[in-house]
Amino acid sequence: MQKTKAALWEFLQGLGKTFMLPVALLAFCGIMLGIGSSLSSEAVTDNLPFLKAEGFHLVFTWMANTGLVAFTFLPVLFAMAIPLGLAREDKGVAAFSGFVGFAAMNLAVNFYLTAKGVDLEDGKAIEHYGIADVLGVQSIDTGLLGAVAVGIVVSLLHQRFRTQRMPDALAFFGGLRFVPIISALVLSVLGLLIPLVWPTFNGWITAVGRGIGHTGVFGPFFFGMGEVLLRPIGLHHILVAMFRFTDVGGSGAVCGDQVSGALNMFYAHLDCAGAPNGAVTDATHFLSQGKMASYLGGLPGAALAMYHCANRKMRPEIKALLVSGVVACVVGGITEPLEFLFLFVAPWLYAIHAVLVGLGFLTAALLGVFIGNTDGNVIDWLVFGVLQGSTTKWYLVPVIAAVWFAVYYFLFRWAITRFDLRTPGREDESEQAEEDSEPVPQDGEAQPVRELVAGKYDAAAILDAIGGAGNIRSLDNCITRLRMTVEDAGEVDEARLKKLGAVGVIKLDDHNVQVVIGPQVQSVKDAIATMIPVG
Repeated sequence: MQKTKAALWEFLQGLGKTFMLPVALLAFCGIMLGIGSSLSSEAVTDNLPFLKAEGFHLVFTWMANTGLVAFTFLPVLFAMAIPLGLAREDKGVAAFSGFVGFAAMNLAVNFYLTAKGVDLEDGKAIEHYGIADVLGVQSIDTGLLGAVAVGIVVSLLHQRFRTQRMPDALAFFGGLRFVPIISALVLSVLGLLIPLVWPTFNGWITAVGRGIGHTGVFGPFFFGMGEVLLRPIGLHHILVAMFRFTDVGGSGAVCGDQVSGALNMFYAHLDCAGAPNGAVTDATHFLSQGKMASYLGGLPGAALAMYHCANRKMRPEIKALLVSGVVACVVGGITEPLEFLFLFVAPWLYAIHAVLVGLGFLTAALLGVFIGNTDGNVIDWLVFGVLQGSTTKWYLVPVIAAVWFAVYYFLFRWAITRFDLRTPGREDESEQAEEDSEPVPQDGEAQPVRELVAGKYDAAAILDAIGGAGNIRSLDNCITRLRMTVEDAGEVDEARLKKLGAVGVIKLDDHNVQVVIGPQVQSVKDAIATMIPVG
């Protein structure tokens, strides 16, 4: 039972991590779409006539069309990214098989509907089955859920059959070549089942979405709070994906097309002229404007409070840590470098932070702020707020952020001083002296000189603090963390990792460990990967 629980936990961790590749592309494409659509819109060009020049118009239209890449092909991107991320070896074959499986599934759906005599142009049939054009095939639009199912199935097939041996007469089809073959066969069978179960299953998902919609502004509140509470264990990506890409986040007609998922609806609205309808507005409540109160105001206020509460002689040493955390939060929308400074010393304070993030979502919804996108950073505010015009109510964000800045600052300053929390710069002198002490090399002993990753991370020392290469079963990363399966979590030296620059260490169980590095985690992971025989 314990092994099954650990395996399930490891799988969910890995699944959440695989979402990062398409989501990162989606965030970039969203910025391209936002800039291109706003600067080519009549509202902007009427105020800035020089933008009506053909050259400018072509450039901005090209940007908007390029931004549609991730939105248009989102399901197949997930179908490829999941086996790519879950595979430990031969990742290219896994991703290729993901595409093959996704295509085979949709072709099988088309075969079933055609063989059954379903009129693919009939309005009632389209509504009942959810028929849409998927990669040029009239199929059932299963969206993100279908893509995730394909990705999981293909990853299991890849793990099981990538070393498959065949008889001599069929040896050419063995090994890695067999993975896309078996993927096509299995997903074709799955495709025959989808028309039988999808209408009912989709009805359940739609009912959940409508139920959340009936909660009004409290839906975004619970969503924002839940995302923050799930972040320490790394499962927030799954929650966020459900709201962004499925009916849970809303559904409705956008510019004549039926679209589901909060982010899908927002991007579809950007691609056409006109004011957003009620469905788009409600769905956008789950997007980035809700984060901006805490990301642009609250957490910087918490950072300033931690700086003012630090011992005076320690302030110069922690300034760089706090400033880099604020920059990552405000510019990049990455909050872990600041959140993990107080998560472990005061979990209850982190819970209050989660409530305040939820209240930020609720406040933005009540005031009718309409900005959207994913990150909640200053770039989103500028591109999807300011550039889109006053109808987004972008001017309310600085006011809300200022209020949240004050609330966080005084709350954190009171909590740190009242409960003597060991936030950065408040360590005892004896503890600091112990941390600052380094082994003195013996006479004639050469001091190792290592190249630091991003100028500050000693990858070899981090690997040693994890327990060495022999303690690592698998190694990967998400936006800010190293995600590892280890032989023994007890071998991971938390204190040393923090001294080496880690923001925090999370031991989920005896084998699953996460080390919070920050924005440079990819470089650190790549450096460590060169020292161990894992992917």
